[in-house]
Amino acid sequence: MKKIVLAALFLAGFSSVYAQEAKATAVDPKENKDLMTWYHKDFSTSKVYGVNTENAYKYLESKGLKPKTVVVGVLDSGVQVDHPGLVKNIWSNPNEVPNNGKDDDKNGYIDDIHGWNFIGGKNGDIDVDNMEVTRVVAKYKPVFEGDDSTKNKANQAKMPEEFAMYMKSKELFTKKSVDASQNFKQFSMINEAIPEMVKMLGGKPLTKENLAAIKPTEQKQAIGLQILNNLAQSPELAGKSPADVEKMLKEEMKGALDHFGPMAKQYDLAYDPRAEIVGDNYEDYSEKNYGNNHYQGPDAEHGTHVSGIIAGLPQGKEVQYGVASKVAKIMVVRTVPNGDERDKDVANAIKYAVDNGAKVLNMSFGKPVSPGKNIVWDAFKYADDKGVLLVKAAGNENEDVAEHLAYPTNFKNITDAAPFVDNVLVVGASTNRNNELRASFSNYNKKMVNVFAPGEEIYSTVPNNEYSYQQGTSMASPVVAGAAAVLLAYMPNLKPAQIIEALVKTSNASAENEFGEKSQAGGVIDVRKAAEYAFTNFYNGKASSVKKATKTKKAVRI
Repeated sequence: MKKIVLAALFLAGFSSVYAQEAKATAVDPKENKDLMTWYHKDFSTSKVYGVNTENAYKYLESKGLKPKTVVVGVLDSGVQVDHPGLVKNIWSNPNEVPNNGKDDDKNGYIDDIHGWNFIGGKNGDIDVDNMEVTRVVAKYKPVFEGDDSTKNKANQAKMPEEFAMYMKSKELFTKKSVDASQNFKQFSMINEAIPEMVKMLGGKPLTKENLAAIKPTEQKQAIGLQILNNLAQSPELAGKSPADVEKMLKEEMKGALDHFGPMAKQYDLAYDPRAEIVGDNYEDYSEKNYGNNHYQGPDAEHGTHVSGIIAGLPQGKEVQYGVASKVAKIMVVRTVPNGDERDKDVANAIKYAVDNGAKVLNMSFGKPVSPGKNIVWDAFKYADDKGVLLVKAAGNENEDVAEHLAYPTNFKNITDAAPFVDNVLVVGASTNRNNELRASFSNYNKKMVNVFAPGEEIYSTVPNNEYSYQQGTSMASPVVAGAAAVLLAYMPNLKPAQIIEALVKTSNASAENEFGEKSQAGGVIDVRKAAEYAFTNFYNGKASSVKKATKTKKAVRI
């Protein structure tokens, strides 16, 4: 599921759900070029937990290594492939003739020049789709809670795993559908109150003193005054003119309403755009030849931002660049709608990317239930057998993932001592504040999250040739995917497990005891240190392989 990333300081105390997913950006990005690229910094010299990008390249080149291009598959919402900051680093299928209406490379996908879209078809492209809990409730409610109580009990006994998933989904669906409705009403109320707020300021700047003189006489004014008081607490917003306040509020409310508006469909049990738009037999998990080559789709903001973090290039006055900008090409695999991704699409997207040459896959998505988890696990194993690294975001719920699984996961059971494959790297989000290093939204776990990487105030490409700051483990994951691509470009024989080990073993540990317990590494990745570790231990003749855990233990039953 995509997460909104909007400035919401003014909503503190008004809408806790929204505030958990958003954070104010303290500066205008055009006014602070240092902030645009902070995640590349060298911790040893700056004391900022960046990933030491430039020194990694310098070290690898000092060893006489020559890079080979690494294709990184971005399984996401879509990408603006002609963005000026991305266009030179977009993968092109060498075996496909553009726009001739033929499947030249015989891979089952016509004109897949820059990748493929598994959530589109002859009738267009899916924008809003259900949440997975909605789909589960819609499918299984008649089975487990139908009109015939005898049949209900029989089905519950016959399908215990499905029934447990249904009950979990029902609980989440009930709570979140109500929350979504309430949030939309709240933001609609704020939006309607904007003219009244501007009027209340009476032409005066936004200060605590001016607000103290305002005496609301009706509910709309009371709501407006509460929001204005929250705004006035920010040093960046205090003292602004009514015109500036109005402009900011309108921009924020548009973003909020654009986010919460589609939730009516996401939690609508009767809504299902799949058959009409994609036209596949969704229940047939073996089906793979569906979709189209619309790489951008209706809303490519998330995927374009992720791609820039991996392989963005400076252009014009823009200084932003991706971690693997010198060595990576982006393969676009559109998989994630405005809602929850579907397991069938995830599995097919992984196999498509692997079969077409991607060596690293970034997966900045997740959900609490997964009806088709077995087909996704099969795809994980397929990628593992082909030596392809999967980099996955840990999630943005501020939860221990051992207590709240975020699918897809590389642990078939929470109690398992180790993952069932060795090619999945799970990433939490860090900040540029040493006294608050774990981003407040980031999921965590000592065993099930491998590393942390910068994921707050990350500046990158977005559609319409623009740039923006966004945050989330969705942003931390591509930082790590880019780091992996750098290691693999210079040392192409590295195995996924070796890349993971190098990044885990060399992370910069935090002095915060609490942060050290939130991941396997206990720190933030350092690409320069990881490059030296990989070169010394795996590439320079001292070791040729890492034993796979799956070779030394019995298969886990589920």
